[in-house]
Amino acid sequence: MQEQTAAPPQSDFTRFDFADLSARDRYKLLIGAVVPRPIAWVTTVDRQGRVNAAPFSFFNVLSADPAILAIGVENHDDLRFKDTGHNIRETGEFTVNIVDHANLHPMNVTAVAFPPGVDEVTRAGLTTMPGTHVAAPCIAEAPVAMECRRYVTLSVSASREIVLGEVVAMHVRSSIVNERLHIDPVGLDALGRMGGHGYCRSHQTFDLPGLSPEQVA
Repeated sequence: MQEQTAAPPQSDFTRFDFADLSARDRYKLLIGAVVPRPIAWVTTVDRQGRVNAAPFSFFNVLSADPAILAIGVENHDDLRFKDTGHNIRETGEFTVNIVDHANLHPMNVTAVAFPPGVDEVTRAGLTTMPGTHVAAPCIAEAPVAMECRRYVTLSVSASREIVLGEVVAMHVRSSIVNERLHIDPVGLDALGRMGGHGYCRSHQTFDLPGLSPEQVA
């Protein structure tokens, strides 16, 4: 007979009913619990060809066939679109760069709420290289860049939309990828976003092979 594990007493938990919480309070709980979150360092261009760069930690890859990733883009407090969302709407293109520890401070500069038209890439001391499939450039200092075309945009509220992008090309620093297409996590040294102002590094990892049903007692 399989031994039953006693459920922990309810007094060990604090329950939060999201219907009773403000958006800000829901945000604090979610970003503290869903960690670490990868960071999409998104570059876009407007119709005049001006480059914008901004980081987003509501981000992940969702599918490999087709290759789909998602970013959550919040609007300004007055519900105007931020440059990233506006540019993607106009051009249907963007590039997601991966932030490594070496680019912690430049990434933080690109998060500043500069007025429209300010070149965050230059202000952060970064350089770009042209994309091969989309107009949005890659950040040359980033270890990985993924060129994307908008797949679909989901307007989940007046203040936020979720952009699904199809990856059409990927650039990986040659020193961190091998012939089997395995990317070295130590060489990548990607940053993850924690709650509040917290960040973490992904260069310390461990392997855990999957189990077969026969291996489970």
